[in-house]
Order: sequence, then structure tokens, then C-alpha cells
Amino acid sequence: MAELKVTLVKSTNSSSKNHCATVKALGLRKIGQSVVHADNDAIRGMLRNVSHLITFEEV
Repeated sequence: MAELKVTLVKSTNSSSKNHCATVKALGLRKIGQSVVHADNDAIRGMLRNVSHLITFEEV
């Protein structure tokens, strides 16, 4: 199964509570931090929700 490397590139300070919660659920806390997640529909939906705050690529 493919994996996705997700990196937080913008702050969540001025984001809505839902976006902050999504970023936290992805396991991201600091700008520049990266995590690897399995590529599935649930994760893709979360990434789509906060796409303006993160970058992601297939690993």
C-alpha cells in the first residue's frame, strides 16, 4: 500500500477550530514537521480539508 509524507508548511493560528483539529489529528504540531500516513480515503479527505496549510507527496 502506498504511503503519503505530509508536511505542515503554514501556521494554524488564524485557522478555524476544525482545521486546527484536523492538523492535530494528522499528528502535526510544528511548522516543517513531517509524518507518514497510509494512503486511504480518510487521510485523503483530511488532507483535502487543510490543503492550504500542508504539502504532501507519495513515498
